[in-house]
Amino acid sequence: KMAGSSTPWIGSAYLFLQSTCKTIALPALYESSQKKPCVFKALKLALADSTGSVNGVDMLKVHCSHPHLIVQLKFCKRENCRRFLRSYREGALQKSLQSHLQLSLATTTVPLEVELKAGNEHLDKMLKDEDHCLECIYREKPDRLPDEEITELEECLKSLMLHQSTNNNVAGKDCSSLKSPSRPHPPTGSCLPTQLTFIFQGQQFDNRTITPDDHQKFAKSVSKKWKQVGRSLQKSCRALRDPVIDNLALEYDREGLYEQAYQMILRFIQSEGKRATIARLVAALEENGLVSLAEELLGLHPSEDC
Repeated sequence: KMAGSSTPWIGSAYLFLQSTCKTIALPALYESSQKKPCVFKALKLALADSTGSVNGVDMLKVHCSHPHLIVQLKFCKRENCRRFLRSYREGALQKSLQSHLQLSLATTTVPLEVELKAGNEHLDKMLKDEDHCLECIYREKPDRLPDEEITELEECLKSLMLHQSTNNNVAGKDCSSLKSPSRPHPPTGSCLPTQLTFIFQGQQFDNRTITPDDHQKFAKSVSKKWKQVGRSLQKSCRALRDPVIDNLALEYDREGLYEQAYQMILRFIQSEGKRATIARLVAALEENGLVSLAEELLGLHPSEDC
């Protein structure tokens, strides 16, 4: 047996990540003091998604070896490791990583190639044999405690999430009416996470929630591409997962493109609440070549090239 009744199940593996986009180098981003917390946050959230628990898998160290970012993982429970392997095999971990990197870095897409190793074993070649993968990971006992840098980043992330949670709780007392389905939009300028910003075309913007004005401008200008934007948003929004978008198109077919687009964003706002931010919408617009509309929402004048 892999583990005795009195011995806790512990194993280790290395996750290799490489961006296939020439303009995005993950090691360089992680080595940047400004971007490192963003990359770490994306890694932490994606790994939590893969096991269904924030503590399902530990990061011991992150290595920068161009062009790869290599994450040493430690599993303390076999069931958590099994969940991770299934998420990895089905591509869910890769999609989650791409989505969280996109949000954390406030960029368009971050296409990734992933590889999983345990010792000298390339687990990608044996993913169908889950038990064999578990044996390989179990054989590799981690020989280190979490790196000091990892510990610091963990504490930084916990503090940030606690700070945001406190702010949201305080804001919620003054904005209880936002919970009403009849008022999906918060009043412009109130209850916004003003401490969060994002970068667009080299400029920094407050990552405010989507306003009624944004909502109407989007519905008016997006035209036929509303479905494409919706499918970009659905990567991180369960309420827009298939077949919701196609159903909206059918349900509001008679009302036309404006109403279809309006209802799609309404669904996004009602589902995500304070997380329905302008940064997520701008990223979805950029991904689908709608830069001029993103500029309009942010109050910028589109350039002649656009």
